Amino acid sequence: MKKTLILGATPETNRYAYLAAERLKSHGHEFIPVGRKKGEVLGKTIINERPVIEGVDTVTLYINPQNQLSEYNYILSLKPKRVIFNPGTENEELEEILSENGIEPVIGCTLVMLSAGTF
Repeated sequence: MKKTLILGATPETNRYAYLAAERLKSHGHEFIPVGRKKGEVLGKTIINERPVIEGVDTVTLYINPQNQLSEYNYILSLKPKRVIFNPGTENEELEEILSENGIEPVIGCTLVMLSAGTF
């Protein structure tokens, strides 16, 4: 199973980031909720700092490109295998930086990928 960091996690149950956490959990993937909002996602406290986390396979983005700029170094420090750019998070600059650092940028939707079995 793929350890997945949800960047832009929220306790709001109607948001896609929350739905992604539900689907990741139901598919047996460990998820780590990281974001600016305070609260919990499925019993896990949203991490508001940017801690070192080992073994992250995937970062799935739920923050817009303007807010991603301050996260570039953090994402790179995690050394994930891939970063999923969900709809509305596409960012050519970050995609290039990831590629240059051996991290696969994926333009897709975590929810669709999980449903289709392509996650």
